Amino acid sequence: MTSAANHAPLWQPDPDRIAAARITRFQAWAAEHHGAPAEGGYQALHRWSVQELETFWQAVAEWFEIRFSTPYAQVLGDRSMPGAQWFPGATLNYAEHALRTAEDPARAHDPALLHVDETHEPVPISWSELRRQVGALAAELRALGVRPGDRVSGYLPNIPQAVTAFLATAAVGAVWTSCAPDFGARSVLDRFQQVEPVVLFTVDGYRYGGKEHDRTGTVAELRRELPTLRAVVHIPLLGTEAPEGTLDWSAVTAGDTEPVFEQVPFDHPLWVLYSSGTTGLPKAIVQSQGGILLEHFKQIGLHCDLGPGDRFFWYTSTGWMMWNFLVSGLLTGTTVVLYDGSPGYPDTGAQWRVAERTGATLFGTSAAYVMACAKADVHPGRDFDLSRVKCVATTGSPLPPDGFRWLHDEVADDLWIASVSGGTDVCSCFAGAVPTLPVEIGELQAACLGTDLRSWDPEGKPVVGEVGELVVTNPMPSMPIRFWNDPDGSRYRDSYFEMYPGVWRHGDWITITDRGSVIIHGRSDSTLNRQGVRMGSADIYEVVERLPEIRESLVIGLEEPDGGYWMPLFVHLAEGAALDDGLRARIKQSIRENLSPRHVPDDIIEVPGVPHTLTGKRIEVPVKRLLQGTPLAKAVNPGSVDNLELLAFYEDIARNRT
Repeated sequence: MTSAANHAPLWQPDPDRIAAARITRFQAWAAEHHGAPAEGGYQALHRWSVQELETFWQAVAEWFEIRFSTPYAQVLGDRSMPGAQWFPGATLNYAEHALRTAEDPARAHDPALLHVDETHEPVPISWSELRRQVGALAAELRALGVRPGDRVSGYLPNIPQAVTAFLATAAVGAVWTSCAPDFGARSVLDRFQQVEPVVLFTVDGYRYGGKEHDRTGTVAELRRELPTLRAVVHIPLLGTEAPEGTLDWSAVTAGDTEPVFEQVPFDHPLWVLYSSGTTGLPKAIVQSQGGILLEHFKQIGLHCDLGPGDRFFWYTSTGWMMWNFLVSGLLTGTTVVLYDGSPGYPDTGAQWRVAERTGATLFGTSAAYVMACAKADVHPGRDFDLSRVKCVATTGSPLPPDGFRWLHDEVADDLWIASVSGGTDVCSCFAGAVPTLPVEIGELQAACLGTDLRSWDPEGKPVVGEVGELVVTNPMPSMPIRFWNDPDGSRYRDSYFEMYPGVWRHGDWITITDRGSVIIHGRSDSTLNRQGVRMGSADIYEVVERLPEIRESLVIGLEEPDGGYWMPLFVHLAEGAALDDGLRARIKQSIRENLSPRHVPDDIIEVPGVPHTLTGKRIEVPVKRLLQGTPLAKAVNPGSVDNLELLAFYEDIARNRT
């Protein structure tokens, strides 16, 4: 690994920025009150946060003034994983904290939410109005018999009503779960049938790419197939009347009832998130009110450096954990920007226009969007006023080095670029944004506070400067309290604790550098292992997709029954490009020169498209199974794929090889 001595980072925060960062103030306060190191910067603070785990999380709770309605007996009752017990004895409510800013008369009329659709015209919802709606809806939910622990579901786009419904659910101590309306009925039922919701919030349709998409038929099917529903609330996004037997959104939010926040135990479930579930049913991941509250205060308030006066935009849908993370921006008194629409409508620069129109200070997007902008010759810094954007953050897949360079050159040269990586499983980041550290090209700045992140070899020994498994060796408050319908915890244990008992193995390949920065190489369960040299698929994509002819690619490493190894590269070409001998040669040369001669593919095959999960991640493992001869019905859960027809193409390849 390159040492810090002989090169300059891409970006370095200046002394004023470091002094003004909330994490700097937190460190000084924690040094005075809790024995944290006053010197040594972020690295010293991080070391303390994992060595003194209980003191650190107590400090977070005090710094952010968590309202415990009954006090905790200790910070960590049991630290074993899985099963760590955080703040036993404490009671609180997430929604109370999310709406706390509305109690301040000076802020009550500021926007809590800015809603933007494809017209790109922001519509504000004030803190006081959001609080009123949540109070009204929470009272209606109680009147419908919704009790703590009941499940409430949303089939909703990224609109203010989704935030209100979630906060009202949390206020009554019920458990929220949501899917985006572009999910088909089967995908939604694979998720919601597991948790048996008693209320469903739904739209009649949604707008995307300049078109209206009617969803009334799907909603009717959901109502038929979810027998536990006691009530359905209709949100007329496309202007239709409420169907028979449903409640109208305006009626259930019309009241003016002071919100009542049910005080629940720290580990009381807040929401259920779902893994992409490419094989079998999606895992129904349960996270707690207290665990999410603490983790998101830390992540948003310290790592993202967000507070009052900031505007937090992240392009997401309600079917992805980033929506839940985005809504938690309310905790720090930050205005949350909700964009409902296509990321590239009416043109590829759409998200930058949203940032300009809303005055976003943190702009969150996917690595794929950044690379699409680079290929489409978008010039955000030239064409939009992005002067308020302090940070561009990316997730979903590793941001390639070219993505860092493009953001630096085309958005602003004094731009904090935060590539972050975590997972639905913890609804947070393991590594990513630190406002006081330099940004190195192709690297995440550091492991997050309170996250005991390591890179381990197969024997469970830590490695630095080389590729290993991403593991977390101490509990985090937002780790799942359980999976739904997993009474003995076996599915939970098998998912994270099988390889290294008692230690969380996430399933990513990472390198931790000698500077403490982190490089993500992609999923370890789809690793490319040629002649004993392991490489993540993300490294291949980064090199191959620099070529203008390649729209997207998919690489698979296949152990064959005879002991051989077949590594095909599938390429989805840009319009007008042809996969001729010249392009094949350039692809191979790029991989040979930039990565390794061992990882040059055996075959390069043109495909009509690359299949993704519903949250936009490339599907590698099911394709590998198809190529190994597993029938389509067993290789993949059809409700988890964005375009099932594409998988038939890979199945045909397997058939033709045998």
